[in-house]
Amino acid sequence: MATQAMTKAPARATPRPGLQDILPLAPLQEGLLFHSVYDEAAPDVYLVQQAIDLAGDLDAEALRAACRALLRRHGNLRAAFRYAGLQRPVQMIPHEVRLPWEDVDLTGLPEAARAAAADRVVEEDRTRRFDLAEPPLMRFTLIRLGDGRHRFVLTNHHILLDGWSRPMLVRELLALYASGGDDSALPRVRPFRDYLQWLAGQDKEAALDAWRGALAGLEGPTLVSPRTGERAPVVPGRLETEVDRPTYEALTALARERALTLNSLVQGAWAVVLSGLTGRDNVVFGTTVSGRPPEVPGIETMVGLFINTLPVRVALRADEPLVDTVRRVQDEQTRLQPYQHTGLAEVQRLAGSGELFDTTMVFENYPVDIGAENDRPGGIRGVTVTGSRNRDATHYPLALVAVGRGGLHLRLDHQPDLIPEGTARSVMDRLVRVLRSVAADPSLPLGRLETLPAGERRAVLDLGRGSETPVPETGLPEAFRAQARRT
Repeated sequence: MATQAMTKAPARATPRPGLQDILPLAPLQEGLLFHSVYDEAAPDVYLVQQAIDLAGDLDAEALRAACRALLRRHGNLRAAFRYAGLQRPVQMIPHEVRLPWEDVDLTGLPEAARAAAADRVVEEDRTRRFDLAEPPLMRFTLIRLGDGRHRFVLTNHHILLDGWSRPMLVRELLALYASGGDDSALPRVRPFRDYLQWLAGQDKEAALDAWRGALAGLEGPTLVSPRTGERAPVVPGRLETEVDRPTYEALTALARERALTLNSLVQGAWAVVLSGLTGRDNVVFGTTVSGRPPEVPGIETMVGLFINTLPVRVALRADEPLVDTVRRVQDEQTRLQPYQHTGLAEVQRLAGSGELFDTTMVFENYPVDIGAENDRPGGIRGVTVTGSRNRDATHYPLALVAVGRGGLHLRLDHQPDLIPEGTARSVMDRLVRVLRSVAADPSLPLGRLETLPAGERRAVLDLGRGSETPVPETGLPEAFRAQARRT
């Protein structure tokens, strides 16, 4: 019976020994390190994977050379993370690392079986943990599907890269493939250490004072699943939906008219949904900020983990329209913008309640096109990118991702042992219902927003109504005597 063939990259010269650098961690890197080592037997949900379909006469050696050049150019992609016996964890950058490369040849399988076999290879790769002390925390797999058909899989730990960095990195990889690994024509890399140096120079006390004020008077955390800390995270379930075009266009026009952002409107709607789930009118959820300070020259082209997860606090008032709530929250977030480099652990210590939230909301609008080189005659060294798919996840019970690129796409990841699929689907439906209500009538007070479908609303009202009991027409004395005769 035909089977798939798998081979490792051929052995090359021993990497140059020794360390190039020892660096501190960015705030989110510290958090991801904690989650990775918390339970080393459980799946690590913070593995990120991109599978790129390629058509044409692929030069596998040129692609390997491109990957080697990528690791050589970006020191932070070679990082190992150490914490044992240290007061603070560090990332250690070796001069060189071996290329973690694997070839998988599926052409020995029947044509009809290759797609499923490729999916299994990709899934196995996505669930295989990295040892964060053994660099590099990135690996490459090339799957041969047939003549002129390959799938190239790039998998890394999230501790290395954020979502903005990934398309830049892939475009650079394709440029290196076109040159056979020669990087002489590419711009000089702006090292990640420049950002870490900027970070070390920030006024920590001013940042803590700002966050202390933002959280003042908060009565407690907003948790949809208080059991989260008692178990290891699992690979999440995923629900996706596209907001209808009229609603999207109405929300976009509303944001433009009120000097708001689409991100802020979705954040406000998410706060309303959380209020309904938790019974709180002062809710907190996590959001991801880009973390790229404009003060650092060249920050927009740097590759690394710059993002940070921080709390958003929303005080909901029944008599206030959502657009007014959103305006207030957006202004508060703008005031906190200079302090978005603060670590989440430090912010949560200020609140004094441990975990502040167990849901997150992320708005993605960064560029994702990686196939611009396809416009060259003959593609990239005879190869064309025909498709690309990304997978990532978090440990939170509910994680909402809103993508605003020519429409509004919503994705809700859920930890299925805490939030079953049916419950998650209900949450997604509530969110869409709130967005449609606001788009239809922006002046509607929060207390009048319909978050439940008609059937569910009737069921809730029926629970509070109780059973109907006939009321006798006789007076109280006669009713008392009748009851006495019966007993």
